[in-house]
Amino acid sequence: MSRRSVVAGFALMAACAATAPAALSAPQSEAPVFTIASPNGAIEITVVTRGQVTWGVTVRGREVLRPSRIALALQGGRVLGAGPSVVGSTPRRVDQVLRPVVRLKRAEIRDRFAERRIDFSGDYSLVFRAYDDGVAYRFVTRIPGEITVEGEEATFAFAGDHTVWFPEETSLLSHQERLYKRIRISEITEGRFSSLPALVDVPGGPKIAITESDLLDYPGMDLTSGPEVASLKGLFPAYPLKVSLARDRDERVVERAPYIARTRGTREFPWRVLVVAERDADLLSTDIVYRLAAETTMTDTSWIKPGKVAWDWWNDLNVYGVPFRAGVNTETYKHYIDFAAEHGIEYVILDEGWYKLGDLMAVSPGMDLDALAAYAKQKNVGLILWVIWKTLDEQMAPALDQFQKWGVKGIKVDFMQREDQWMVNYYERVAREAAARRLLVDFHGAYKPTGLYRTWPNVITSEGVVGLEHSKWSLDASPANAVTFPFMRMMAGPVDYTPGAMLNAVKAAFQPIYGRPMSQGTRCQQLAMYVVYESPLQMLADSPSNYRREPESLAFLAAVPTVWDETRVLGAAVGEHILVARRNGRVWHVGAMTNWDARDLDVDLSFLGPGAFEADVYRDGPNADRAGVDYARERRAVTAGDRLRIHLAPGGGWVARITPR
Repeated sequence: MSRRSVVAGFALMAACAATAPAALSAPQSEAPVFTIASPNGAIEITVVTRGQVTWGVTVRGREVLRPSRIALALQGGRVLGAGPSVVGSTPRRVDQVLRPVVRLKRAEIRDRFAERRIDFSGDYSLVFRAYDDGVAYRFVTRIPGEITVEGEEATFAFAGDHTVWFPEETSLLSHQERLYKRIRISEITEGRFSSLPALVDVPGGPKIAITESDLLDYPGMDLTSGPEVASLKGLFPAYPLKVSLARDRDERVVERAPYIARTRGTREFPWRVLVVAERDADLLSTDIVYRLAAETTMTDTSWIKPGKVAWDWWNDLNVYGVPFRAGVNTETYKHYIDFAAEHGIEYVILDEGWYKLGDLMAVSPGMDLDALAAYAKQKNVGLILWVIWKTLDEQMAPALDQFQKWGVKGIKVDFMQREDQWMVNYYERVAREAAARRLLVDFHGAYKPTGLYRTWPNVITSEGVVGLEHSKWSLDASPANAVTFPFMRMMAGPVDYTPGAMLNAVKAAFQPIYGRPMSQGTRCQQLAMYVVYESPLQMLADSPSNYRREPESLAFLAAVPTVWDETRVLGAAVGEHILVARRNGRVWHVGAMTNWDARDLDVDLSFLGPGAFEADVYRDGPNADRAGVDYARERRAVTAGDRLRIHLAPGGGWVARITPR
């Protein structure tokens, strides 16, 4: 294969690069083959270094990934991974406990893996890791100066034409808010691509989720059709040379470079990750993306405070029964602050409208930020300010300095919609500058998490999901989606779904109403989301007025934590249902959700341990299949020996707060 044909294959839609190596050297029969087995021995990686580096994966002796090519093409005709010459290798085994700054799933994470670093002539290495719940590899280079990466070949050749949950994209300008299409790998024809994570279903075997971790100074990876039958490959947006701004937020790339990255020559590249789930529940239990990410270098993280947020935008500032005209004004936001203070809600977001678009230093008429900041401080409520990413980019230092003077606690950065190298670097720049001023960051209009929440733990949540906001204009935020995305998108990291609707509709009654939104499914499904969904900064999306009309639901929301010391997935099936138990301190919460199918589930309480407990239960009411707002609340004594039979209505949920007696 000529280099010209290889480089021609880098581009997709003149915007992305997915490379193949240049002409291969003659077979080297003496070149070594390496195997790396997971600590429990169930998963094995095989790396072959004859002519071209390939990797394959077996699970319990069954081949799930056929030999798949790995290469990194640099400017000047050099392709790392092609014609490799091994000069050494180093095995490593690690078994340690990580204690995350923000307890997304658990207070302690066991980080146990087997690793093999293979060094090649030409100042580069490949590092392979095998965990009990997945495998990963990355390039490491030691090349002086700067390098230009023209493309990367990350290929995943599966052992059969399997079904894949494919979050298909139609443009590189994307919020990565996609429903998951169930199609066969062979249906992913040339030109079709998806964001990550995507999930491959191996019949009679594990499910394999494809994603990445430790994404820094490099473009994010998407997924498209591979060079062989039943194969997929990474797709990488080329570096933006010229952009055009539409409005204040939609920056479109109008010219791209013939490369995907210019970066330092001595570095570690992102991990290419396969999560191996022998049970669907394993996809909800894994924290492999966190484990693979770079550890934080922040020395003081004591100011990073998870919590819940009274949020204005979804409910369209619809407060009522008040003596003022509701809207983007000081009185309305004081009302939100009062509501938060009354119920122990840590934060209030000021979303779009608080500043004149295009200038973060120009507060909108009717808004007195000095007064609001002082009022929030008096009430012990933190303010979080929404910003458009482009305006923040142009005014970052003065704007963040002003936010710090106001005593603001965080920023919600919106509409990035890209994952090229420039934008990936922007994410880290925002995280760094925000951390310097003790500000939390919530990324919206964002690509999937890739571990930045470990490296910069002030990056406390992000969107990149078909969330509740879609109920304002479409049918997409359905109960079916609600029990599908956690196995993929939430598997990658915290997810700002923004639950909490108090107007709840069954399938036949739902309407997308922008200014007075409702949710699909039942009240108890909305409540269960606060246990099932992982977001250390968790929204209360509805209006304070609607919550005050629902004191029992509000009592649950006011008390539910946003971080957890322990997580147990009690039952799960992709697209069907989720049943999970989480502990914070001595208090357990159990949440269950179903799709549009009613179902009965058994809740085994053996995780409680010894002693007597009281369960405060919210369950779908007897008429929840007709009126989504119908629910019943009950309290009952329980012990670890109990097994509860619960019923979920169509689009339903069940949630319990279990405390020691």
